[in-house]
Amino acid sequence: MGGRFTGVSKIISGVFKSNLFRSAGTYGFFSLLSVAIPFLLLPVMTRYLTPDDYGIVAIFGVMVTLATPFVGLSAHGAYGRAFFAPDRFDADVYMGTVVFFVIATGLAMQGLFYIFRGTLSGIFSFPASWIWAVPLVALSSVIGQIVLTSWQVREAPKSYGLFQNGRTLSELIGALGLVVLLGMGWQGRILSKTAVYVFFAMLGFWVMVKNDWLRPRFNRAYLAHALCFGVPLIPHGLAGILNTTIDRVFISHMVGMADTGLYTVGYQIGSIIGLLTTAFNQAYVPWLYRKLNEDSSGEKIKIVRLTYAYFIIIIFLALFLGLIAPVLMGFLVGREFQGSVVFVVWIAMGYAFSGMYYMVVNYIFYAEKTRVLALATFLGAMINIVLNYFFIKLNGAVGAAQATSLTYVLTFLFVWYVASKVYPMPWKEALKTTKLKDGEHR
Repeated sequence: MGGRFTGVSKIISGVFKSNLFRSAGTYGFFSLLSVAIPFLLLPVMTRYLTPDDYGIVAIFGVMVTLATPFVGLSAHGAYGRAFFAPDRFDADVYMGTVVFFVIATGLAMQGLFYIFRGTLSGIFSFPASWIWAVPLVALSSVIGQIVLTSWQVREAPKSYGLFQNGRTLSELIGALGLVVLLGMGWQGRILSKTAVYVFFAMLGFWVMVKNDWLRPRFNRAYLAHALCFGVPLIPHGLAGILNTTIDRVFISHMVGMADTGLYTVGYQIGSIIGLLTTAFNQAYVPWLYRKLNEDSSGEKIKIVRLTYAYFIIIIFLALFLGLIAPVLMGFLVGREFQGSVVFVVWIAMGYAFSGMYYMVVNYIFYAEKTRVLALATFLGAMINIVLNYFFIKLNGAVGAAQATSLTYVLTFLFVWYVASKVYPMPWKEALKTTKLKDGEHR
């Protein structure tokens, strides 16, 4: 037992000393800073906005998230993959092709949302007069994500973080002015987000042009590759989005908009784990792709050991967050929002398994077998819808958090199985090798 513990300790120690950990730490710092700013505003916003206001803002976020895959078509992911294949693609021309295509799809969606604004308002219980902001924010978000990916693949986490946090800070300063000083309520929160995202999309476009990352040329073959990469991911993306948004839609219809607001605040606390896993993954993907390019069995065993250590650490962090949540909520949120604490541990555990999902799904992306993800995540989304309905019937709003967490567990297990088939890794051999080396030490 002592030998096994020593082996795991060496793995974790090696991770902490690696360039990967330092990059992940930089991404993590900026991601935590990005989420810390809204947390600092929670004591203010939960006193100037009612739970109903929070519910409307949450539904706006759901609509933006649902629209984004149709605007972006995973263009940032396609560019990230093309960047690491210089023998097949000119990255600058590829960037120009996908950016101008994304702008075209965004403008088309703006027209569709205007035409069907009444229908969308009824489905989502969202004011029709504000529907226009949804596709505009979605398009701006996609362009911003492409810019962030450009820094990520170049391993420039500081620039990444400055852009990300500059946008977040600007949005929240605007929200303070519009909500607190001008008393605009939920409208001020949405207007702040819209204005800031549009501004940073234009800033990001300027950055791409200034750095010569974008060449204004259209290449049909590159667009075909981007669509072949991204279109199969639309069901995958939508399924993933449904896993993170359908709960609020169910709560708003089955329980009420005020409970949607409470749930959103609890979700925000629990999503701290999601920010940590996303930050790690941002540093991990370029590192992983380089290691896989080496095609070394020894390196693959090290990757698997790192993955197992990560699983243990992220589950521990999620449970710890759930344990300290009552203390955090006591000073972070207003009296009307104290009931949000019941959601935190379920959401945190869900995001822990989402982080574990990231660690295995990257093999599917690397193998460019993205079509199989459509089935895996679509099944997960369908399960989530069914579980949300019945769990909310049984347990009220907290049932949505329980259903979401269970769905993440099932999706992770299924995608892990799929990844092991499309890109075999030494999942069992790594454990056997650890035992062998421990035996040698003894």
